[in-house]
Amino acid sequence: MYTLEAIHLTKQYNGHTALNGLNLSLQAGDIFCLLGQNGAGKTTTINIFLGFTAATQGEARIKNIRVTPNGNETRKHLAYIPEVVMLYPNLTGVENLDFFSKLAGFQYAKELLRGFLTRAGLQEAAQEKRLHTYSKGMRQKVGIAIALAKNADIIFMDEPTSGLDPKATQEFTNIVKQLGQQGKTIMMATHDIFNAVHAGTKIGIMKEGTLVHTVETAHVTANELQQLYLETI
Repeated sequence: MYTLEAIHLTKQYNGHTALNGLNLSLQAGDIFCLLGQNGAGKTTTINIFLGFTAATQGEARIKNIRVTPNGNETRKHLAYIPEVVMLYPNLTGVENLDFFSKLAGFQYAKELLRGFLTRAGLQEAAQEKRLHTYSKGMRQKVGIAIALAKNADIIFMDEPTSGLDPKATQEFTNIVKQLGQQGKTIMMATHDIFNAVHAGTKIGIMKEGTLVHTVETAHVTANELQQLYLETI
């Protein structure tokens, strides 16, 4: 069974086609990186799967359940890590995780909360510090911990490495690969070709709402992908 599926997915805004007949199937363990310029359709694709916007035509399915009209059901399987993770700056990492876990209907002892943060790569010394002291990379790790605590099978990420330094990007890439090895399905919109090759199992290149190319990272180098990307856009 596919964990995530797009069937002729199309989205139009006031006559403009933002997404044009997308067909895509992902399984557990797939890490699918979407590349493309701004306006190529990457975020629109994610927003349809999340139920934030409805498709004009076609279907988005999560575990073979149509997102429309079953958004409340499909969202139980999903987590979303945006470019800027919105957390409460005056709460600690543990307190933020506790709050968002309860919001999703889960209640954990403090030891388990700290365990999720550790699995997400956040150092133990930082877990009791307030969020306003965190770097962007540290906030992203809290976002991953929230996804783990929610027990989400599918995680969407929108430009998660934007603004991260090379070390933080490498740490994030390692965590994403571990999530894939644990059977999570990940869809990541990104401009980072190098990170896409190293984090992903599959890469899609979008242009003007159309998925033009899909490649497996095992069969392409960063230089080859960059050349294909430049030729496409």
